[in-house]
Amino acid sequence: MQKSRKEVIRRRNQQLIAYMKNEWPRFIMAMICMLIVAATTSATAFIVKPVLDDIFLKENVFMLKLMPALIMIIYVLRGAGMYGQDFLMHYVGEKIIKQLRDSLYERINSLPLSFFYAQRTGVLMSRITYDVHVIKNMVSRAITGALRDVFTIIGLIGVIFYRDWKLALIAVFVLPVAFFPVVEFGRRVRRFSTRTQESMADLNAFLHEKFSGAKIVKAFGMESYEKQNFFRKNQKVFRFEVKSIRARALTSPVMEVFGGIGIALVIWYGGKSVIYGSSTPGTFFSFMTAVMLLYPPVKKLSKLNNTAQQGLAAADRIFDILETESDIQDPKAPELLPRQTHRIEFDEVSFSYDGAETVLENIGLRVEPGEVLALVGSSGGGKTTLVNLIPRFYDVTAGAIRIDGLDIRDITVENLRREIAIVTQEPILFNDTIRANITYGSFEASERQIEEAAEAAYILNFVKTLPKGLDTNIGELGNRLSGGEKQRMCIARALLKDAPILILDEATAALDTESERLVQKALENLMKGRTSLVIAHRLSTVHYAHRIIVLAGGHVVEEGTHSELLARKGEYYNLYKVQFAETEADDVSAQGATTG
Repeated sequence: MQKSRKEVIRRRNQQLIAYMKNEWPRFIMAMICMLIVAATTSATAFIVKPVLDDIFLKENVFMLKLMPALIMIIYVLRGAGMYGQDFLMHYVGEKIIKQLRDSLYERINSLPLSFFYAQRTGVLMSRITYDVHVIKNMVSRAITGALRDVFTIIGLIGVIFYRDWKLALIAVFVLPVAFFPVVEFGRRVRRFSTRTQESMADLNAFLHEKFSGAKIVKAFGMESYEKQNFFRKNQKVFRFEVKSIRARALTSPVMEVFGGIGIALVIWYGGKSVIYGSSTPGTFFSFMTAVMLLYPPVKKLSKLNNTAQQGLAAADRIFDILETESDIQDPKAPELLPRQTHRIEFDEVSFSYDGAETVLENIGLRVEPGEVLALVGSSGGGKTTLVNLIPRFYDVTAGAIRIDGLDIRDITVENLRREIAIVTQEPILFNDTIRANITYGSFEASERQIEEAAEAAYILNFVKTLPKGLDTNIGELGNRLSGGEKQRMCIARALLKDAPILILDEATAALDTESERLVQKALENLMKGRTSLVIAHRLSTVHYAHRIIVLAGGHVVEEGTHSELLARKGEYYNLYKVQFAETEADDVSAQGATTG
């Protein structure tokens, strides 16, 4: 198991590096800039000896003229190198993050509905925003700093060994010892960082859910309850952050202690060498300068290790999604489904969401081209599940669905869904203009086609009353429109798509009587010449259907026209009688309210 985990980590690290392949030229230029910074840092320590020995002790005039100019050149080069490395590595970091976000969004979009139902929206948002931002810090700060500091350390170690190899051995012997606790702290940082990121994702999911449901929270007076929920989740984030901070904070003191031990030993041994004449003050101070410059990048490396561990923890969470495979796959040799009025056939179809409980069992059904088929039944009967199998939101567990004799699994998902238009009970609109929402999926439509679709959906007259007309923004989820207006806009969108297969999933269930009347007229326009499957809660809205089937417990229990099913006095009759009694009761209540 441990070996398997190591293989996963190695593979993901390789994938992360692969994102840099298109940025190698900039990365190499950044490394050159880092080498310049490292070289100038080492040169700063190296020239201390000639400055001290030749200028101050030997009073060499030539060196007095040379050294200031040389120092200026060193620092100009150092400044240019620092600018180059920072800009180039941050550019590379931002480019990698863009690619990661693109890949992540592309992968999430390609996954089936079952994935979205299993995940919370806030968690997915956290992956694309928070987790990717953590990786950005790792790339633009940790990798940049690590390479720069490694080059600097190598250069300075070269200087101190050149000046006095015995003294150098004393100075560097503490470094390997110091890295043992640093590595352990890094492991803790990664562990706590993973938990922090998970807690942050949970917090994001909570906020998304509660802000979306703000109306219900206020209507039921649950503000205090939700505050306490938020406080608890925020406290969890705080607790893991503090543990991570503690592990990170211990890194620097450990390095300080070991650094102090090394410097103390250098001063003791080096000072003794100068006193007894085996070394010059210039050599010793050049050595000391190199050592003093050496420990800061070593300490930075320990901190950068923490940043890298946080980034790797975030990378794990991102690659968990990037490596998720969709169970809805296109065939290797797809069949082409032409644009025409289609026949749909359910051939002994069974379906289960979890592999245990069967939701649909042995459904045998044929819908002829241009036929309107209504699906009715009590909640949980399998109506929505059945129609969701047609666009392959899910694949059948057993049996097959065929369109014009072709198994839908032998057709590409893109080709299949191009032939299907869907209007759901809950109008799904986006925070954009009316035009953008109506043309969603049909952006090539002309102005005339848009207006014709809006008119057929009985929305055009309303649109013309707005100051900006079709270019009016409708707000988040269309919150500036009424329920009927939103639904008719969805119908206009389906009309503009002009797909041969139409699925209506309780499209009028949530509307008042007046809105339902307009929407029903729009739906009648929409269904003309199309093979239509209509899920209906109100049986009074399906009398026009060519055929009605009644689903109960995942089985087709009745089939026929409205009048035929009423005459049989079976399941459909019982449903109709219950609804008729409810309608009568509503009418009596309405009359009483009017009289009062």
